[in-house]
Amino acid sequence: MSGRVVFLLEEPSMKVFLQAWLPRIVPGWLEGTDFLLVPHEGKSDLDRSVPVKLKAWREPGTRFVIVRDNDGADCISTKKRLLELIAGTGRTAVVRLICQELEGWYLADEVALRGAYPTHVKAVERFARRFPDPDACRKPSVELGRDIDEFQKQDAARRLGARLDAARSRSASCRLFARTVKSLAAVAA
Repeated sequence: MSGRVVFLLEEPSMKVFLQAWLPRIVPGWLEGTDFLLVPHEGKSDLDRSVPVKLKAWREPGTRFVIVRDNDGADCISTKKRLLELIAGTGRTAVVRLICQELEGWYLADEVALRGAYPTHVKAVERFARRFPDPDACRKPSVELGRDIDEFQKQDAARRLGARLDAARSRSASCRLFARTVKSLAAVAA
């Protein structure tokens, strides 16, 4: 099967992160050729956009992945609602929820976080002790911002997209996302 993988994303920082991270997961993958990143301005914008974009997309062989933060919601009902939006389009798509937000993936890779913020090693060590299961941290962006004074979402996405290693990650949602991407890339090969 050929065709690009189109990622419909909740927010611009996820696009920045994936621009750096996806070619590291699938070496040789090129944005625009192998994958396309379509950011939205939050959950409501993404939810409104999903059925419209899926119905209107005309490129043959395209596969879709809907990516959004879970933000403490009930995972099962959130995924069910998104799958219902997809069902009415006549297309298929994979839904991947990030537990609880993208920044939780950063907490899950101590080595990457230390490399991204080398002057905050002690804070990174505290994160590892406080959040052994980063997917359970309700507001990882708040935690990072509290202890790393230079933390900003877009900048962190750039720094961590270049460093994060799914194989090393303590986040189940991160590892599942990486497996999904590799599977979609293998189907296209």
